Amino acid sequence: MADLRPRPPATAFYCVSDRRYFLGAVGLINSLRLVGHSQPIYLLDCGLTEAQRELLEGHVTLLRDQSGTPPWLLKTIAPLAHPAEVMVLIDADMIVTRPLDELIERAGEGDVLAFRTAYERFYPEWGELLDLGELRPGPYVCSGLVLCGGAVGERVLRLVEDRREVVEAIAFDDPDPAKRGIFFGLDQDVLNAVLASPTERARSVALDYRLAPTPPYEGLRIASAADSRCAYGDGGEPYVVHHHGPKPWLGPVPSSVYSRLLTRHLLGDGLAIRVPRGAVPRRLRPGLAGSLARAPVDARDRIGLLLRNRLPRGVMERVDTARTRRMDAGS
Repeated sequence: MADLRPRPPATAFYCVSDRRYFLGAVGLINSLRLVGHSQPIYLLDCGLTEAQRELLEGHVTLLRDQSGTPPWLLKTIAPLAHPAEVMVLIDADMIVTRPLDELIERAGEGDVLAFRTAYERFYPEWGELLDLGELRPGPYVCSGLVLCGGAVGERVLRLVEDRREVVEAIAFDDPDPAKRGIFFGLDQDVLNAVLASPTERARSVALDYRLAPTPPYEGLRIASAADSRCAYGDGGEPYVVHHHGPKPWLGPVPSSVYSRLLTRHLLGDGLAIRVPRGAVPRRLRPGLAGSLARAPVDARDRIGLLLRNRLPRGVMERVDTARTRRMDAGS
């Protein structure tokens, strides 16, 4: 008898948002469409307002989650409910700056692709606590953008999903602070543990950090405001820019490549989703009023940069590593 089940799409994108992350999600979705990605987008709604859902309807498939679980622990829900041959999990605090076609093609060969972080992290205890066997240390990757292809990709997502409750119990409820620290990175630690396991490490690919950079985006410039492409001085171009840590739409943070691109993807021309100008914080709006709103925090940032240039390099490297770990945990 013929299998009448619909064939899954070749590629789909998956993200998670609540009402606090709505503007970031809109920026992400608009960036995907602007670079030419017309594939389905599934968004797990963890508490959007009715007005926000209305703006998103017709542009994404909305799935509801009312479990109260922190959104960053729910990244596997939508792709496992609506699988594709290549599943692209992407965070709502990312802007896509050039097409991901090359990466999608690589993942389609049955690999799992993710980007290295700016630091390393590994606990052999992950293997025993998550029942994954003996782990082999490898590059520590970010869970913000993960491309999962074929049966391998689906298996990795199911392993991560199956171990979510174990990590929640340890990270949030275990009385031993040292044990809680083993899963300080939460879902990101679980992903890295799975990719370091004997059955999955051969099919995981750790991509260069510069291809998905995080603040302060050293050496990166917006090459073209029209199409949002970015480039380093040597001509290299990232696929995305990622703003982990405090979000520009939630509070004042220094201007950056990401914040300028976010403005473009919220209030620029040719966007798939239009948000009311009044819904965008003044500091993220173009023009004189926006510049004045950004001035105080940008001035403090410039002073901080001057101080950085006068401190020993080793001191700043330790400070930056500790800051990045804190920001990743809160992303």
